[in-house]
Amino acid sequence: MNVILLESVENLGGIGDLVKVKPGYGRNYLLPQGKAALATAANMEAIEARRAELEKAAAEELVKAQKRAKAFGGLEVVIHANAGAEGKLFGSVGPIDIVEALAAVQVEVERAEVRMPDGPVQELGEYTIGVHLHSEVNAEVLVKVVGEEQ
Repeated sequence: MNVILLESVENLGGIGDLVKVKPGYGRNYLLPQGKAALATAANMEAIEARRAELEKAAAEELVKAQKRAKAFGGLEVVIHANAGAEGKLFGSVGPIDIVEALAAVQVEVERAEVRMPDGPVQELGEYTIGVHLHSEVNAEVLVKVVGEEQ
């Protein structure tokens, strides 16, 4: 399936690029999300006419993401969790817990923006968690998981 990208998509291309994707990816993700349009002759002409407008909107989103990233400079959050004597958690600390901890310090983040490549945190300690704000903007936050005082 050939599509024209309406915005930059990570690992795929930039605005106005003609790319070939698998039909399911195009139908189920790119088209409904408004990230791409079918590569027909009429759509190609329309997108070339709107290219400057699309690039301006993309630049504005990038500036917004960079402003949001400044809020993460040196940010540390503490999450209290139940843990055993050996430091293993009863349960785990995942993206939802991190989003709630960041909301407590007035930093708004979506759950999908939190990157935990090693999976949820299972032990007490300090962890550097990535936050993916834009295809070109990433931030990091230091998360300290401490045991609850009893």
